[in-house]
Formats: sequence, structure tokens, C-alpha cells
Amino acid sequence: MEIISLFGSLNEEPEKPEEPQEPEEKKAGFFSRMKQAVTRTRESFSEKIEGIVAMTRAVDERDLEELETTLIASDIGVQTTTEILEALRERARRKAIEGGAELRDLLKEQLKAILDAPQKAVAQPAEPPKVTFLVGVNGTGKTTTSGKLAAWSRAQGHSVLLCAADTFRAAAIEQLEVWAGRSGVDMIKTKQGGDPAAVLYDAASAAKARGTADLYVDTAGRLHTKTGLMDELEKMRRTASRLIPGAPHEVLLVMDATTGQNGLQQARLFTAAAGVTGIVLTKLDGTAKGGIAVAIARELSLPVRFVGIGEKMTDLLEFDSEAFVEGLVG
Repeated sequence: MEIISLFGSLNEEPEKPEEPQEPEEKKAGFFSRMKQAVTRTRESFSEKIEGIVAMTRAVDERDLEELETTLIASDIGVQTTTEILEALRERARRKAIEGGAELRDLLKEQLKAILDAPQKAVAQPAEPPKVTFLVGVNGTGKTTTSGKLAAWSRAQGHSVLLCAADTFRAAAIEQLEVWAGRSGVDMIKTKQGGDPAAVLYDAASAAKARGTADLYVDTAGRLHTKTGLMDELEKMRRTASRLIPGAPHEVLLVMDATTGQNGLQQARLFTAAAGVTGIVLTKLDGTAKGGIAVAIARELSLPVRFVGIGEKMTDLLEFDSEAFVEGLVG
């Protein structure tokens, strides 16, 4: 086991925490950042949605068909889109939808309801540490997200330890070490190709002994051995639970928003085998198909917990359905 205290091993200084903001100012800033993150998706919505909104007459079937095409194009998915349109048609049968403005409001209600449905309280251990696994295929931003989550926890006033358990991908350990330095937290690692469960054992032991609030574990996205990835993750789950009751308390699947519907099948496999409890949706600012967040909530019955909106350490936002829908639909 090697415990790395990054304050002494890297030349760059950790970023200073931001000045405290007033609640209203903070909320306004959050909504603004979320809106900016989904700009590309909103732009793809705008022409069709605005065309319908501009109408003053009652919304008819042709308008709903145009909306259906727009929703599918944003990667909300056929299944979820069909359910949304059925609900809107049922509403129209009971009471006419008077123009596009009312249609917009009803659509926002539908989207928010879908996003909120899988939300639930995050498990909190009786005693620290809280153990969170980061899982997902390589290339989704898993290691970067681990570092950003460390910074997010520190901003909440928590003590944090990072565990470099992705011992198979070249440079993964070094990459996490840089992020640990930026976040100002310690990291436990082993040599490349080492046993992930062994380094997790060391990290969990250290976190428990120190009374560390949050332990984030960066896991492998693929293996260079004959051992199956899901078997390796299960081994790590057993290791964590032996040392810390209930661990891992969260298993966050990191998904690349730009892969859209193609990423859902990967997500289904990880959800079934790794006990995923929530989603981190990265690169949300880089896609015109941000509706994938809605598809995830509906088709996987999993809450989106965080969204990545850029490369900076602070470009990880705790997901808020209201801010997301306002940013998406306006």
C-alpha cells in the first residue's frame, strides 16, 4: 500500500474554495450553469417547440407528432417519448390543450415527473466512512469524475480519501493522482497491474482508522486478465463490506452523455451486475441529445445524481430536475 499526500508530492497548489454565496445567488448561479450545459439540446428543441408555442389555437394531433419527433431526436428514446405523448393525448381528450404555451408547461411537468420518480434518499452509514464506487467503461470520464467528486465533498466540508483501484488502465493511477492534488485530498494506490481488491482493502482500512467521511473508489473499466470485470467488481464489493458495514453505500455508474442511447445497454449490464444506485452523466455540455437523462430515469429506474458540464474541477453539478427541465425546455 502507498499513501500519497498530494500536498507534498505535486508542485501545483490545490484550487482555493469559492467564496460562500447567498442562497438566492447560489441558486441563480446553479440554474444558469445547468441551462448553459444543455444549450445544444435546447437549441435542437427550440425551432420545433417555439413553432408550436407561437400558435394560439388548440394543439392538435399534428402538433403532437412534431413534438414526438423532437423528443426522439433529443435521445429521450422511443419508449419514453411514447409514454409522454400518450399522457399528453389523454390530457387533450379530457380538456383541450390551449396553444403551445400550455403544451410547454405540460411537457415540463411530464419530464420532471419522470426524472423525479427514481429519486430517493442516499444511503448514509451509521459511522464513517461512506464508501462510493465509481464504475463504467473506459472513456466515460470515470477517473476524472472521481477527482471532481472528491472536490465536491470537500466543498461540503467532508474529509475525503481517494482509492486508485483502476490498476489496469495505463496512466489511470497517475491521472487520479493529479486530480487528488487539485482537490487537496490523499490517495491510496498500488503499482499498475496490482490487485484492485487489495488496494481497496488498504484504502478502506485507512479511511476507517482516520474517521474519513467519504471514500471514493475509482474502479477498472476493463481488465487485462481473464477475470471478468463484473467478477472483479463483486470481489471488491465483498472486500468493502467485510471492513465497513453496508459498503459500498453508493455505486455510481459514469455514463458519457454523447453516446446517447448506445450507452443504455452498457448501463443495463452494469446495473444488473454491479448494484448501481445512481448515474453520473458526463459531457452533458458536449451533446445535442441531453434528453438521455430522461431516458435513463425512465428505462433504468435510476436517479441521475450528478452531471459533468466541463473540464474544470468545479464542473460537476449535483443533479436538479427542475433546473434541468427549465434549461432544456425553457
